Amino acid sequence: MSRRRQAIERGTEGAPPRAGREFSCRSLSEGVAEGEVLISRDAVCFYLVEYETGVVVEHPHDINGRNIAGKVLVMPSGKGSSVVQADGLYKLMKNGKAPAAIIVAQPDTVLVSGAIVMDLPLVDRADAAFYEAVSDGDRVVVDAVGERLILKT
Repeated sequence: MSRRRQAIERGTEGAPPRAGREFSCRSLSEGVAEGEVLISRDAVCFYLVEYETGVVVEHPHDINGRNIAGKVLVMPSGKGSSVVQADGLYKLMKNGKAPAAIIVAQPDTVLVSGAIVMDLPLVDRADAAFYEAVSDGDRVVVDAVGERLILKT
């Protein structure tokens, strides 16, 4: 069942914003998810994340050793060939260790198509003010249906 359908069934699709600051974004793969923010300054290759745990194992990488499972991953872009990106993301999804959602600055076709196929909320073009306001550990709602980010207070 798609995340959008789940949101509709829960009655959360189109719900008014929760308390917090709201920012616009562009939806690349629909869905609604909430989670703790994990910010990566480096591009992420999902093949270099342990699919059993969700821990990044790329040396050197600014989030090496950090767990992306269930997080809202904020990153500049994906990296790697189509095979390694899609396979890595698929294995994470299959094992329940994928991020809850992704906010990306520079999307690529492999990342976007993988997110769509795997029903993972993915957005880009977040307001510049969002990047200034958000920090690791913050909670954010990624509403890729309503094209908004809600930074919870």
